[in-house]
Amino acid sequence: MACILTFIEQRDGNIRKASLEALSEARRQAASAGLEVCAVLAGQGVAARAAELGRYGAAKVFVADEERLARYSSEGYAQAVKLAAERCRPDAIFLAGTAMGRDLSGRLAARLGVGCLADVTQLRIEGGTFVAVRPVYSGKALATTDGGAVKPVVISLRPNVFPAEANGADAAVEALPAIDTAIRAVVREVVAAGGGELDVAEADVIVAGGRGIKGPENFALIRDLAEAIGGAVGASRAAVDAGWIEHSHQVGQTGKVVSPSLYVACGISGAIQHLAGMSSSKIIVAVNKDAEAPIFKVADYGIVGDLFQVLPALTAEVKKLKAEA
Repeated sequence: MACILTFIEQRDGNIRKASLEALSEARRQAASAGLEVCAVLAGQGVAARAAELGRYGAAKVFVADEERLARYSSEGYAQAVKLAAERCRPDAIFLAGTAMGRDLSGRLAARLGVGCLADVTQLRIEGGTFVAVRPVYSGKALATTDGGAVKPVVISLRPNVFPAEANGADAAVEALPAIDTAIRAVVREVVAAGGGELDVAEADVIVAGGRGIKGPENFALIRDLAEAIGGAVGASRAAVDAGWIEHSHQVGQTGKVVSPSLYVACGISGAIQHLAGMSSSKIIVAVNKDAEAPIFKVADYGIVGDLFQVLPALTAEVKKLKAEA
């Protein structure tokens, strides 16, 4: 039976939320087209997490569990997905549109000799063909593209757009043979930034700071509000280029594309490159002392004022409401 195969991303054995969203969307699309849903999980020591993916829609999970896959390798992981695809003959391969998913999708499509639809925000099946909608021209337009007749089509789905839904039973698990690809680029060490902060790519709430923050020490105001709301800390390119915060927090065309339920832009003017990375947020709140700032054109709510007065007041109100709840 034809299926949709979903690549499941994990870090240190923890399944990424964006992959569960992709798997849930695979289940919804498969239900409408009479397809089965399979998943592929690669890494070391990850087999124990495979069966639980059935709760999000996978009928079968293919597992590539070996030492060489302990850390992400586009060569090794692409081979693992290819091995899974040879067993289930999918009509499409879904991936989360994370940094890993974007890197892997291109190599996988090239290795299989098929098309790739990237950063998809809407998806449907028409006449057996996958039809995707994706933002283009820095988010100023939407393009509708089909995956063509050659199968499987590789599709990366933008995180936080498709809901993850858990209501199934455990999946069947099948071990894949050892990969036969020589991994030429090997990750020897991963040095993680301290703090254990949420990744903006998957956060449901983001509080971001820009040039108006005026210095790295003032990102404490952003972090205070983000912590009070339960969100992640984001930043504009100007703040990152100034060295005020790490690049991993950057939102925009040259950073991470996000789609949270709530995006609070503080001291961010709203350059088109930044808007390209966050304009699909469900609710946008802007805080800026310049009433003519472009960010207000996309904001659902705007506060024209000094962020050094507004942010502490907002943080205090959020804490007060939580204390009363």
